[in-house]
Formats: sequence, C-alpha cells, structure tokens
Amino acid sequence: MKLTKTFKAFFENEKSGGLLLLFVTIISLYAANSAYSAEYIAFWEKDLGGHSITHWINDGLMTIFFLLIGLELEREIYHGELSNIKNASLPIMAAFGGMLVPAAVFLALNFGTTTQNGAGIPMATDIAFAIGILSLLGSKVPSSLKVFLTALAVIDDLGAIIVIAIFYTTSISFVNLAIALGIWGLLFVLNRMKVYNLIPYLIGGVVMWYFMLNSGVHATITGVILAFVIPFGDGGEKSTSYKLQHFLHKPVAFFILPLFAVANTCIAIESNWHEGLNHPNAFGIILGLVIGKPLGIALFSSIGVSAGLCALPKNLKWAHILGAGMLGGIGFTMSIFITLLAFNDPETILYSKISILIASVLSGVFGFAYLKYILTKKEGARFWYMDFMVNKVFDFAQTDNHNIINLKNKITSPFYR
Repeated sequence: MKLTKTFKAFFENEKSGGLLLLFVTIISLYAANSAYSAEYIAFWEKDLGGHSITHWINDGLMTIFFLLIGLELEREIYHGELSNIKNASLPIMAAFGGMLVPAAVFLALNFGTTTQNGAGIPMATDIAFAIGILSLLGSKVPSSLKVFLTALAVIDDLGAIIVIAIFYTTSISFVNLAIALGIWGLLFVLNRMKVYNLIPYLIGGVVMWYFMLNSGVHATITGVILAFVIPFGDGGEKSTSYKLQHFLHKPVAFFILPLFAVANTCIAIESNWHEGLNHPNAFGIILGLVIGKPLGIALFSSIGVSAGLCALPKNLKWAHILGAGMLGGIGFTMSIFITLLAFNDPETILYSKISILIASVLSGVFGFAYLKYILTKKEGARFWYMDFMVNKVFDFAQTDNHNIINLKNKITSPFYR
C-alpha cells in the first residue's frame, strides 16, 4: 500500500511527538517527586486571570489540538482512509469495539458507585503515543497496519469528543451556546461564499471558544467544529485547510501536547500510592485499557469481517489487528483529559491518573513486545498455543457434532490469515 505524502508527514510528526511525550512525562514525574516537589506542583496551580495555568492549558491550548484532530478527520473523510466506505468500515468497527468494550468493563466494576462517571476514561487512545511505539518497530511494520492504527485512533478521538459533548457537559447556558453556534453559522456562510482568507475564521474561532467556554459545553469542542468550516477546497497544498493543518502539526506535537503532559502528570507519589489502586475505579481503568481495548478492537473487527461489513487488507493479519488493539490501550492524553471532566475529588483524580499511567505503560510494553514477535517470526507460523487450547476445548466437547465443528472453524480461521 502506497502512503500519501500527507499521511507520511503526519505519521513522522506523531512518531517524534510520541517519543517526546514519553520523555517529558518522565521528567515531570521526577520533578513532582523531587526535593522541589511542592514548588513544582504549586507552579501549575498558580492563578492566572481567574484560572490555574493547568486550566488554561486544558481548556485553551487543547482546543488547538482538537482543531488539528478535526482537520485530520476532515481530510481522512474527503481524501484519506475514510473516503472509501469499504476501507473505512474496518477501523470504524474496530473503534466502536475499542470504545464500547472498555466502557463495559469499567461499568461492570463501577456501576452504581460514585466513580461510574469515569466510564469514558478507558475508551480513549493516545494517537501520538500509539504511533510513537509502533514506529520503534521500524520498516517491518506493514503500511496497512500504520494506516489502520492511525484511522482507528482518529475515529477513537472523534468518539471521545462525542462522549465529552454528551456525557461530560454539566449545566448548559443556551444563550451562550446559541451565540457560539451562531458564530459557527456565520463562518459556514463565509466558507460557502469561498472566502479563503484564514484570519476571519481564526478570529471567529476565538470568539466562538469564549462563548462555548461559558455555555457549559466543553470549550475544546470548538476546535473540532471550527475545523469543518475552514475551506477545504480540493485538499491540495494550496488549500486553506491543508496550510493550517500543516502549520499546526509541529506546535501541537512538540509544544501543546508535551505541555499538557507536563501539567497533568505532576503527580506526587506517596509511599502508600498502591493502596489507592485497590478500588473498582482503578481496576476498571487498568482492565478497560489493557484488556478491554484489544479485546473490543479484535472482536468487533472479526464480527465486521465475518458479517461482510468490511474486509481485511491483503497484507494485514489478525495478529496485527490484535497488536494494534494492544497499542490502542495507551490512553494517556485523552484518558487524563476525560478524568479531569469526570471527577472533582482530587484524590480520585490522582489515583485515576496513576492507573492511566500504569495501564498505558503495560499496553505499550505488551503491544511492542507482541508486534515485535509477530513481525520477526517466520512467515506462516501459527499461534500454536491458541490452536492447542481451542482444539482441546472442542475435542472435549465431542467434535463429531456438525454444529460444533462449524463453530470451531469460525473461531479459529481468522487467526490463520
């Protein structure tokens, strides 16, 4: 599969950005637990115009990140992997599974408790970290796997945005919301009038952000809806959308996301930190990301292919899908973001962040190790351990029964592709 110039540039930026995120997170955790811990944490909580520095980053700068996500999603829909329904259907099915199953795992442990509002936390995938880890595997990674994981993560981000808009919006000021949407309508009119100058859209976006911030709907949603009124044209390098997307890649990857990571991982880890993990909320986050993500992605992809709703690309195997699912368990940025919206209790937020870090590290390590094994093993080798276990189970159940034999074939055949 040939990769487009735009996708290559995107992948390279996300690759470098993911490695930078890992570096600054380690530095931030070290600083938060050093001799200067109190001063370091206090800096991020310092008041600036009525809000903390962290709040300005989370509600302000992250809007630019969501603007970039919106621009990338728009490009994928018009010219990318999502422009063809057959190509798009596999990552769409995978993304649905990667959101629904982790949420179900979390709710199974937290339903009816004070932490059930955190169901959206394990639904997220950190695109920068996931692609950064995948890039460490080098040239052996099939191009279709890169495209699949990227499309999956972009759709996942869209799902997270919808979840934020629906479930993490508190009281709504309909006047402010109406003004924000009215501004969006005016920008849409400018788009239809073929106004290609970017300045009116950026000014309108800032004003729209202000009213959205005061509407009760999370202000970062502004970034996504703004992206879809910025003129796309033919999508070429001279189009307004392309120029803005190209300009934003580096500031987002090398400044905004690292700044978000630093501000939100200044976690002072006490000697009894592990006690906070003995809670359904922590179990739900860790199991949701580490187990629920790959299970949901692989299961829904298999259902989609079996039902004829989508097809598996020729050089992509089910083992690759499972590996991508493991990397999908790296929640980090979006998971932390949703944590801040889901909870008000500082202690719950703290242990949720620790759980996200643990789950993201485990998912990254498992995904990397698994894919490295898959990509370096001899072609045609099978998962003998899975084959052995499945055969034992069905042999025990008397496989002379025709229905059981058919069921066995359905279960085992996808893993040999």
